[in-house]
Amino acid sequence: MTNSAIQTIMNHRSIRKFKDQPLTEAQIKTIVNAAQMASTSSYVMAYTIIGVTDEQIKEQLTAISGQPYVQNNGHLFVFCGDLHRAEQLGTTEEQTAMQESLASSEQFIVMTVDAALAAQNAAITAEDLGLGICFLGSLRNDIHRVSELLQLPERVVPLFGLAVGYPNHEPEQKPRLPLEVVYHENKYQPFEQQLPFIKQFDAQLQKYYEKRKQNRRTDNWSNQIIHKFSNPIRMDVTPFLHHKNLNKK
Repeated sequence: MTNSAIQTIMNHRSIRKFKDQPLTEAQIKTIVNAAQMASTSSYVMAYTIIGVTDEQIKEQLTAISGQPYVQNNGHLFVFCGDLHRAEQLGTTEEQTAMQESLASSEQFIVMTVDAALAAQNAAITAEDLGLGICFLGSLRNDIHRVSELLQLPERVVPLFGLAVGYPNHEPEQKPRLPLEVVYHENKYQPFEQQLPFIKQFDAQLQKYYEKRKQNRRTDNWSNQIIHKFSNPIRMDVTPFLHHKNLNKK
C-alpha cells in the first residue's frame, strides 16, 4: 500500500454536507470498479450495488432515514447482500438442492461481508478522488419499504447506503478506540485489562465533544454504547430476513 493510500485511509471522516454537484459517470464507474476488486468469499461476489438517481425514490429514502444527506449528495449508492443471482443460475432441480445452504446463517454472513468489503473499497476510492462519504445504516429504519422501493427480489437485502459527493464542510476527525482495546495477541484479553484504556478513551472523547465546532455536548463512548443497546431498534430486520429466506438455519 502506498503512503498516499495510507494517508487517505487515516484522514477519513464522515461527510454529511455535500455541494450541489453530481458525480460524473467516470467517477461512478471508477468507484464501482474499485468496489468490485475487493476480496470475495469463494468468488461468489454476493452483493449488488444500486445507484439511486430518481429524486422521488431519494425523497422516500430520506424520509425513512431522517437524514437530509441521503438526498443531498453527489451520488447515492445502496449496497445489497445478494444470493438471488446465485440461486437463479440453477435449474429447478439444482435450486431445490441449494435451498438449505442459501437459507443458512453462514451464507448470510458471506454476503454481508462481501458487501462490506466492496463498500470499503468504494469509500476509500471516493476519498482518494477528493470526494467525501457517509455510510447510511439508517436505511434499515424501514427495511421492508426500502426493499419495495428498490424492487429487490427474494434473497436480496438492502444492507446500507453510501452517500458520496463533494464535501461542503470540514468536520473534525472523531477519535477511535485505543489499539490496546481492539488488537489482542493470541487470545481475547479480559475486559478488566481493556477497561483502563477505555476510561482513557472516554476522557479523550468527552473533550472532543466539548470542543468540536458543531453539536457540542457532554458525553463519552461508554455512555453511548450502554444507551444504544438499552434501546432496541430495527427489530423488524430478523423477520424481514426470514421473509427473504435468509439467515434461517
